[in-house]
Amino acid sequence: MQIDIDIADARWDAALDLAAISSVAMNAICARLGLDPDECEVSVLACDDMRIQELNADFREKDKATNVLSWPALERGADEGCVPDVPEADVFGAIELGDIAISYDTCDAEAREAGKPFEHHVTHLIVHGILHLLGYDHISDADAALMEQLETELLETLGIPDPY
Repeated sequence: MQIDIDIADARWDAALDLAAISSVAMNAICARLGLDPDECEVSVLACDDMRIQELNADFREKDKATNVLSWPALERGADEGCVPDVPEADVFGAIELGDIAISYDTCDAEAREAGKPFEHHVTHLIVHGILHLLGYDHISDADAALMEQLETELLETLGIPDPY
């Protein structure tokens, strides 16, 4: 498994081990979906609200901060309400999933507001982001139900209560 972590805000290093959380999340997803974790590649940008707001404006035309953003390497979406296909490794034995950006400020505020441990909330958002890279979304109610159920199952295996 290759997870490239770019810490653009030092508070991330002071708060938790994002590389370990990302690895645990990826392993849980791979186990559940039958992927070989050694083939999967993802990058994570650990930033602040100012940076994620810029990214959100540039890529989604939403000029506001958010908790997590994802950029899949390939379009992997499925028909509404259907499970996306599990990706296969390329000729080099790799599954390039894509990139995630996560904001310390928004994650911290959301965790505090919900009374959740910061680590649990960040783990949930990393799982959420990776699932987006795998083609899951929450645009329709059917897709949201599918994605939320999978997130809940994955987090349960990690000892994290249902975030919904």
